[in-house]
Amino acid sequence: MSDYTSDVKSSQPDLSPAVDDSQKILVSILGAVAFSHCCNDFIQAMLPSIYPLLKTNFTLSYAQIGLITLIYQMTASLLQPWIGLYTDKHPKPWLLPSGMVSTLIGIGLLAMAPHFSVVLVASALIGVGSATFHPEASRVARMASGGRFGTAQSTFQVGGYIGTAFAPLVAAMLIIPHGQIAVGWLMIIALFAVIILSGISRWTVKHGHAHMKKHNLQALRSLSSRDVKVALSVVGVLLLAKFTYIASISNYYIFYLVERFQLPIPQAQIYLFTFLAAVAVGTLAGGPIGDRIGRKAVVWISFLGVIPFSLLMPHANLFWTVVLTVCIGLVFSSAFAALVVYAQEVLPGRTGMVAGIMFGTMFGIGGIAAAALGKLADGYGITTVYNACGFLPLLGFATLLMPDTRRVN
Repeated sequence: MSDYTSDVKSSQPDLSPAVDDSQKILVSILGAVAFSHCCNDFIQAMLPSIYPLLKTNFTLSYAQIGLITLIYQMTASLLQPWIGLYTDKHPKPWLLPSGMVSTLIGIGLLAMAPHFSVVLVASALIGVGSATFHPEASRVARMASGGRFGTAQSTFQVGGYIGTAFAPLVAAMLIIPHGQIAVGWLMIIALFAVIILSGISRWTVKHGHAHMKKHNLQALRSLSSRDVKVALSVVGVLLLAKFTYIASISNYYIFYLVERFQLPIPQAQIYLFTFLAAVAVGTLAGGPIGDRIGRKAVVWISFLGVIPFSLLMPHANLFWTVVLTVCIGLVFSSAFAALVVYAQEVLPGRTGMVAGIMFGTMFGIGGIAAAALGKLADGYGITTVYNACGFLPLLGFATLLMPDTRRVN
């Protein structure tokens, strides 16, 4: 906070209309990449949102539903770190629109899929689209940050969470009533995103790296190789806890509400939306708070603060189930931007690789967790899933081991 304040103070005498215009350009680029993230994640979130439709059309078990998630998220998980590592050395801005083209093709296949195997192929193509989008888009967000990396990262992420939040509502109102073929309407959104991402790519080629150089981190505390390993190991444990729990809600919360409280699917979709909207709000708040009070403090609040809510949720009635899941979404989601920026500080100069690893880990954990939790739900009931997942935030005590990465004065 002191460094950021001093940066602001030192820049005040040089303020001019030209600087204000430059700042507006950064805001517009950050807004454009956040909106593109909204489109990308809206499309990818449509996949679990239409699981009830696919379950009926293809007579699927919970394990098969988990397999769809596994294929999609593992495809994204395996590709993202390598794409990020490569583009750190050889930037490829054209990956932004080309990744969305892969998503567009996947949507078309999903809309017309006659067999379960085609659904799996479509989910893999959507995964490829996400894998090519996230590392390069995260780099653009950092380029446009003006030095406020946590705020930029949370703004970028909240675009994705907004898209994710609205997917269940659109699925309930437009897709499920009109059947599987209605998924094809999403191709219009994908095409619009391709146009926007093409413009962002052109800006990146002309101006992006100059902004990155201007606002790059300086005078970071040097971490030993041991500290780097410890830091990344702790981040891995925290991501495991966070995204296993998020996967349980994203993939099975609708089925939980339908089975336990006998809700109609459209009403259950609305309650899923409230959770995902809370995730978006928490994500947006987490970045600026992390810029002010530090990354570790945000992680502590996020993990330890959510423990009572996650433990109580499986034992609550419908009203308190909804209230508790909203609280979980608000609190638990605030840590991800802090974790991404923390990892980028641990490995400076590896923005794309870190983003690829973080988002890839998110997808990988989500996919494996969805498949495993599906098996657990088939064998022991879906309530058991939430009883077990309620203890995951306790892994947040690993934050005690995180080395400090703050700047040296």
